[in-house]
Amino acid sequence: MSSYLKSFVFAAIMCFVCSILLTAASSGLKEFQQKNIALDKQKNVLKSVGLIQEEQQYSPEQIETVYAENIRTLWINGEGKIIGEKERGPKDLQVYLNVRKEQVESYIIPIETRGLWGKIFGYLAIKNDGSTISGFTVYKHSETPGLGGEIEKGWFRKNFEGKKIIDSAGGLVSVSVAKGAVSEVVPKEKHPHFVDGISGATLTGKFLSTGLKEILLEYEPVSVRFRKNRELKTEG
Repeated sequence: MSSYLKSFVFAAIMCFVCSILLTAASSGLKEFQQKNIALDKQKNVLKSVGLIQEEQQYSPEQIETVYAENIRTLWINGEGKIIGEKERGPKDLQVYLNVRKEQVESYIIPIETRGLWGKIFGYLAIKNDGSTISGFTVYKHSETPGLGGEIEKGWFRKNFEGKKIIDSAGGLVSVSVAKGAVSEVVPKEKHPHFVDGISGATLTGKFLSTGLKEILLEYEPVSVRFRKNRELKTEG
């Protein structure tokens, strides 16, 4: 066998072996990766309602325990009614309930919306009055670090706490990101519905504002139920 053919055979064997090893590694790590993704989502749900602290470290077991003790997951239809797993359709929505002593303190809405460079994923928590935001988290995005990427930082997310999604007449207005400091660019009567913008990230703020309004419109039947003191509970 010529040296050229030997080299070719050796390279082919090495490629085959490496492909097998990479496939095995990928398959072996898939379950681990999926568990980490689920754990990160649980952590952000808890963070949105203040059940874990930003600066504190938690073990996976601690996060899972706090989540299991406080969070309930439901699916609802377009009318805001709870549906069973067998009835679930492609247009039905997921909602999380923060429950304490059998009472719903707040409900959490998954956020998936367009950003400047990709999608923004997070959670928006609303108090059981159906109108006051209690927290906001972002767990995945593709925005520019130091600019739009600031949406994941605590200083930006804390701006959402206490903001209102409805106006004085009870109509949905959502919450928007201002083009600068709210106190400087937004009329005083609209301050409850705006958060401070991020310098140099106007488009990120614009996309996030649009996405939040669209999502809140979808979940408006749920919010109306809470405003009317009709909590989401397991029905039927």
